[in-house]
Amino acid sequence: MRRLTDLLKCVRGATAVEYGLIAATITVAMLSALTSAGNQTSGTFDRIATEIDTAASN
Repeated sequence: MRRLTDLLKCVRGATAVEYGLIAATITVAMLSALTSAGNQTSGTFDRIATEIDTAASN
């Protein structure tokens, strides 16, 4: 019975799960931010390429 009560009082597993959830949330936030930044950067480079092509053809 003592081992069962000791096991129920153990919070190390819960703490590890909480840290895992925090890490997963941070990872998702970083991926969405980087995807957004990448799309904006791609759009900027596309506009620059179009301007260069237009200037070169004139």
